[in-house]
Amino acid sequence: MAAFLEARPAMYAAFSAVEKASKERLYGCQMCGQCELPTAGYACPMTCPKQLRNGPCGGVSSDGRCEVHPDVRCVWVLAYERAEAAGRRGDFALLQQPVDHREQGRSSWINYWQGRDATMAVDAGVQIPLSATGGAVSS
Repeated sequence: MAAFLEARPAMYAAFSAVEKASKERLYGCQMCGQCELPTAGYACPMTCPKQLRNGPCGGVSSDGRCEVHPDVRCVWVLAYERAEAAGRRGDFALLQQPVDHREQGRSSWINYWQGRDATMAVDAGVQIPLSATGGAVSS
């Protein structure tokens, strides 16, 4: 189905619009094209003003408020609370790759179905291939 949609730009755009509308309303999704919702307690890390993908910055207040927007709870505090309630704290031991801004606005569902974001969250210490350079990084 993903390949079918990608081959038809109008259908892809309509599908992406539905994805955006539903995920934005439910999770604050920013349509980065590389969804971390499942490993971040269904709290979109891209809603962090600093767009941190691996946890909170050092500016989180003791009551869990964001350093940049003190009237808002840190997305990572929310993510941890949700993951803990769902018995998924282990997801926070995964290393999240940096955002590829070229995917902004693209469907993360289609990217997932096509296997393009299979290594977005990996165990620390695992070799992560860098497609742009052909090299690898390790933790």
